Amino acid sequence: MFYRENGQFKTSYAADQQIFTIAQDRYAILGLLAIAFLVIPLVASDYTFQAILIPFVIMSLGALGLNILVGYCGQISLGTAAFMAVGAYAAFNFQARFENMPLLIALIGGGLCAMAVGVVFGLPSLRIRGLYLAVATLAAQFFIDWITTRAAWVTNNSSSGSVSAKALEILGWQIDTPMEKYLLCLAILCVLALGAKNLVRSSVGREWMAMRDMDVAASVIGIRPVYAKLSAFAVSSFIVGIAGALWGFVHLGSWEPAAFGLNQSLQLLFMIIIGGLGSIVGSIFGAAFFVLLPLFLNQVPHWMGLPISTATATYLEHMIFGALIVFFLIVEPHGLAKLWATARQKLRVWPFPH
Repeated sequence: MFYRENGQFKTSYAADQQIFTIAQDRYAILGLLAIAFLVIPLVASDYTFQAILIPFVIMSLGALGLNILVGYCGQISLGTAAFMAVGAYAAFNFQARFENMPLLIALIGGGLCAMAVGVVFGLPSLRIRGLYLAVATLAAQFFIDWITTRAAWVTNNSSSGSVSAKALEILGWQIDTPMEKYLLCLAILCVLALGAKNLVRSSVGREWMAMRDMDVAASVIGIRPVYAKLSAFAVSSFIVGIAGALWGFVHLGSWEPAAFGLNQSLQLLFMIIIGGLGSIVGSIFGAAFFVLLPLFLNQVPHWMGLPISTATATYLEHMIFGALIVFFLIVEPHGLAKLWATARQKLRVWPFPH
């Protein structure tokens, strides 16, 4: 009964178009943000930041970018890690080749370079779709892997092939501790998630969803496939590029081309499938599932006092993890976001039957 909108009247169009139309939702989001920005930095350890929270936030950002392309526009992509690599290496080159390049400008530049590459590899979507488009985007993965391995200028002529990010600094603020790195990534995630949420609610987002549902009918009613599909590739690649730059600069510190392999592209795709296609919060749910669940499964044998080797624990973790993915796809194919939406709907009418 506490989750009712009785008495909450809308007196303007702006109030009716709010992202969170129910006051309880707004209070809950403010509470979660307060916990994320204020409480967690006070109680979490450095290991928690480095091993759990920072990867979770960055992967949430990458899944968010991919969800715009796959979930909202219906264009399948298997080369997401390639666009992450473009963002990371472009941001590195901006700082390496331009003296005193600000970190935020380098991150945005990496995102813009990833956007340009994403639009180029999005051109086949104007003619092909489905599995054929997935293969075309998969070509981006192999092409970027080849470029980053063979072209010496990408790594600034590094003899080992690996690159290292410079010290993180924003407007004189030295970002050294894991807590500060976590806050930086979290702030960027919140800003881009808010922008993406408003974008998918705009006319551009409605064009994306029309192309996803039936592209022929969308073309008949006047939606331009060129603009709709390429704009989805552009926005998605921009967000993914910034996520890749953060992955390299903040999480890894130094990296080589193998850091952005095909396995990471598949992980991001599985994240949005498990979390929920066409859902901003589903991207975060999917990232949490992939980052937190393996850590939990790895600790279960120790909690139960089972004397098993590390290799056996790893194999069991992979088996259980795969079985849980299949279970979720069978029980709720629309992802964890659908389960959350169903729970919210039941709360609105509780204790009455629904």
